Amino acid sequence: MESYCDVDRVYLKQINSKTAKDIIVKHHYTHKWTLCRVAYGIFYKTQESSLHFNDVVDKLIGCIVYSQPVGRRAASSLSDLLSNVEVFELVRLFIHDGYGKNIESYCIAESFRLLNKDFPHVKSVISYSDSEVNHSGTIYQATGFLYQGMNSLCLMPNYSISVDGPPNYNWIHSRTVFSKWGSHNIEHLKKRIGKTFWRKKESCKHRYIKFIANKSINKKLKKSLKHEVLPYPKSSTYIEEIEKFEVKNNIYDSFFV
Repeated sequence: MESYCDVDRVYLKQINSKTAKDIIVKHHYTHKWTLCRVAYGIFYKTQESSLHFNDVVDKLIGCIVYSQPVGRRAASSLSDLLSNVEVFELVRLFIHDGYGKNIESYCIAESFRLLNKDFPHVKSVISYSDSEVNHSGTIYQATGFLYQGMNSLCLMPNYSISVDGPPNYNWIHSRTVFSKWGSHNIEHLKKRIGKTFWRKKESCKHRYIKFIANKSINKKLKKSLKHEVLPYPKSSTYIEEIEKFEVKNNIYDSFFV
């Protein structure tokens, strides 16, 4: 059984976005960089033996990245008491394995303390847990986030498109699909693509919220939430469904693969 992290050896400090990007692209499960307003490196004090004595070395073992939400209505979707500049989104977190089972929740809590100091105007943090990789937000639950269910993708599904097919597919995200071919309409895509392609429904994400202002403000913000706080999900199972649109003699036939 994995032991708890020795938090006395762990600390966070700001790092530049290039260093954070190198960590995320190399190690995070998405292998993709994103918008970054601030990145905090996660350091672990370890001892390394040299010829004459033991040196204490600060080892960079991960990072946590915050940005301002992309959507213009991100803040107003939470509460009428929040403006967009008062909301940050936790967009990436990576920590190497082997440093204790509570290290993620500890580092998130420590990052809030740094946000309070570096960005005192920020009152709320939102984050999303990706059901496509069977994440249900266990780390956010351990840090006391409020759960507000799945995001709007469940109500109005979007689809990624592949023109390469298996085994890698090289999925094109729905936002790029629109900019590339001008529509998400399947009949329009058939005409524009003009060859066999594959379609996959994009996953829904669990939305979590954490208020990081003082107790009085946090209490008011919680009361002002536009959507109810829900019980934490216990698990998340994603079933990938891929639909193939195959063209033969200029006629499309579709089926799930």
